[in-house]
Amino acid sequence: MRASVSVAGLVLLAGLTGCAPGGGSSSVSGTDPFDNPNGVRAGLAPVTAEAERARARELIGGLATRGRGTKTGYDRDAFGYAWMDKVEGVPLARNGCDTRNDMLRRDGYDLSYRAGSNCVVVSMKLADPYTGTTIDWSKQKAAEVQIDHVVPLSYSWQMGSSRWSKSKRQQLANDPLNLLPVQGRANSAKGDSGPATWLPPSRDIRCAYAVRFAQVAKKYALPVTTADKKAMLTQCGG
Repeated sequence: MRASVSVAGLVLLAGLTGCAPGGGSSSVSGTDPFDNPNGVRAGLAPVTAEAERARARELIGGLATRGRGTKTGYDRDAFGYAWMDKVEGVPLARNGCDTRNDMLRRDGYDLSYRAGSNCVVVSMKLADPYTGTTIDWSKQKAAEVQIDHVVPLSYSWQMGSSRWSKSKRQQLANDPLNLLPVQGRANSAKGDSGPATWLPPSRDIRCAYAVRFAQVAKKYALPVTTADKKAMLTQCGG
């Protein structure tokens, strides 16, 4: 039986122990995306069992498609200032710690904090799902770990979030389901690409990445391009 941990307990556990929270199938190597529908557990683990890959194809197959629209008018500020804590309707919000540090605490291990803080992470280790490497990170080399929006904000803008309320855009930008700390170079290479033009370098994680992309798209009723949908199905054996 998998352990059940409250959101508050996850934050407390991360702050006190410096270990990746979650229990069950979660570890420093990540959590199966089907076991993590709210994004509050650490990382991303491969989806390998055929039953789960079939489940992945069903999830992806249900996504609506449309052509990618214009980027005209896109601005990061349309999604709120970066890593704001006070966003209604997403896990870990209003806990006194900004979204970026919440994600570092969620996914990192061997955590060290700024003196007098149980929020601001100054060093940690990260099992990066995108490259399959372990990163020994500190704030002195901050860009080595970046927080990836699995569904990029610019992509969402082109697929319809330009017409959303600002509060819904803020949710997408700060929802743990849509956020993964990863190697900075991999995140920079991704840009605002969809799965048809960028996938994680580690082949082992690509179906899981497709599942997480689809989970976010489904939660926010975002369509994906036909090419992206095909690419996601391919990664899960479709």
